[in-house]
Formats: sequence, C-alpha cells, structure tokens
Amino acid sequence: MYRILDEAKAVKERRNQRQNGHYEKPELLATGPNQLWSWDITKLKGPQKWNHYHLYVVMDVYSRYVVGWMIAERESALLAKRLIEHCCQSQKIRRDQLTIHADRGSAMRSKTVAQLMADMGIVKSHSRPYVSNDNPYSEAQFKTLKYHCSFPGTFGSLEDGRAYCAEFFEWYNHHHRHGGIAMMTAADVHSGKADMIRHQRQQVLQKAYQEHPERFVKGMPQAQPLPDAVWINKPTPLKIEAA
Repeated sequence: MYRILDEAKAVKERRNQRQNGHYEKPELLATGPNQLWSWDITKLKGPQKWNHYHLYVVMDVYSRYVVGWMIAERESALLAKRLIEHCCQSQKIRRDQLTIHADRGSAMRSKTVAQLMADMGIVKSHSRPYVSNDNPYSEAQFKTLKYHCSFPGTFGSLEDGRAYCAEFFEWYNHHHRHGGIAMMTAADVHSGKADMIRHQRQQVLQKAYQEHPERFVKGMPQAQPLPDAVWINKPTPLKIEAA
C-alpha cells in the first residue's frame, strides 16, 4: 500500500501538513478608569494534596483597582458570568464603554461569558495561546498576592481563603502604592482623586524647595504625574502614527 501511495506521491510528512491558527497580538489602550479591564483565574492550594481553590479577579488596567473577586471550588463559566455582571453593575458600566481582556482559559472563551458581553455591549479580547505577557496586569497582581509576606501558601478551607482575600484586596486597593501610577493607591486613581493628591504633593515639594533650595541641585522638584495612557502591548511609534 505504501509503495503504491509513494508512486502516486501521496505519502507526506503529516506534521508538515498541520496549520496552526493565526492569532493577532492584542493592542489595548486605556486613558482612564473603566475603559479596559483584565481578568484571570489562579489556583490557591487547599488543605490536601491536589486540592485547590479557584480565585477569580477582575481589575481595572488603568487604575489597577480590583473591581471584583471571588473564590470557588471550581472554574466555571457561569460563576465568571455572575462575577463580571456584578462588577459591571457596581461600576455602573454603560453600553459600548468597556473592553475586557482575558487569557484563553475555558471559562474565558465560553459562550456563556461571550453572550453576556455581547448583550452588555462589552468588547472582548483574548491573549495569544501560551503568551503570558498578553495579560501582564493580572499576572502582576497575582504575583503581588502570592509573594506578600502574609500569604499563607495553603488554606485550610474555602472560608479561610475568602477571609484572607477580603483583607488582602482591601489593602491592595486602598493602601498599596503602585509604581506604575505615581505611587498612589488604586482607589485614589479609580475614584478620580489623583489630581488633588498630586497638587498636594507639589505644594509640599514647593515649600521644601523654598526653605532649602540648596538641597535641590536640579531646581524645583515636580510631583510625579499619572501616565497619560496605559497599554497592553503598546504598538511601535510608526504603527501609532499610521493609525
């Protein structure tokens, strides 16, 4: 059979026939709160080997504010839908206002979540397969969680995990100062208090300069401003100009 197929040139290396799908690199921009959200699911170790809890987190990319989270015993599209719906209601998201970015997990790509976003006028975006850098803000937030000095490593029960995360996200939103948003808290940026805080900082710096100008060899110090834009995969300058 193979001799006959070979004579007919019908025998080929099958792996060379495989065609991988083409995935566009997501390039997403946020210039203020509630324009671009990122969400993901991570596992928290339970009391026994192979026992995990699933932590769902939805965060605003511009302000780094965690707009919603939940812990469940499984990864579920229905639970993800309920969380996203609750976040949109609590933030009063209007139609055609928001883009939500996620990786390519089963819950993220489910029809249940896709239908919810379509009904609410939300633009959905997904990372490329096996490219963690396409969802950097959620990945960084999970790293902050798991490398925090108070993180226990394992949780004795679902209630233990929820109690810890409630305290952690309160700290993360209202006390943790982020280098990417001018050392302000996520809550301050998300609520629109950033300009007032920067003005207060500038007044303190100006007073210090007036009292001791010799300490500032480069002249009047300036309070660090917020970024004008936050990107997921910022395009090259030539591409931005072409657009």
